[in-house]
Amino acid sequence: MTFLLDTVAIIRYFSGKGKIGKNAKNIFENFENSDDKFVISVISLMEIMYLSEKKRIDIDFEGTISLIKNSSKYQIIDLNVEILRTTTIDFYELHDRMLIATAIWLDIPIITNDSLISQIKELQVIWE
Repeated sequence: MTFLLDTVAIIRYFSGKGKIGKNAKNIFENFENSDDKFVISVISLMEIMYLSEKKRIDIDFEGTISLIKNSSKYQIIDLNVEILRTTTIDFYELHDRMLIATAIWLDIPIITNDSLISQIKELQVIWE
């Protein structure tokens, strides 16, 4: 199965720090030995770059890119016009709105701990 990772999920998974919900943890723990793939939006990479520069997270941008590029199990997806056209959901935060639109456009579940995102009917959200 293919999953979109939100920024918090990426940071917690790559850093090994922070709580990860039971269902998400199960996917992460079995990831290497499964056919699963993770999609990572360039939006999340922008957030990681910013948070890393501000020393607010325990992973760095270049290390994150290296981990992603060195595995065929990850795919980076760029923001595109089709995704922008999918942003019909009014959401308070632009980055999250783009991640929501990406998951809807790709028709894949999103791994996120964001309780507001989990309320969106059009999405399959995995965490707890």
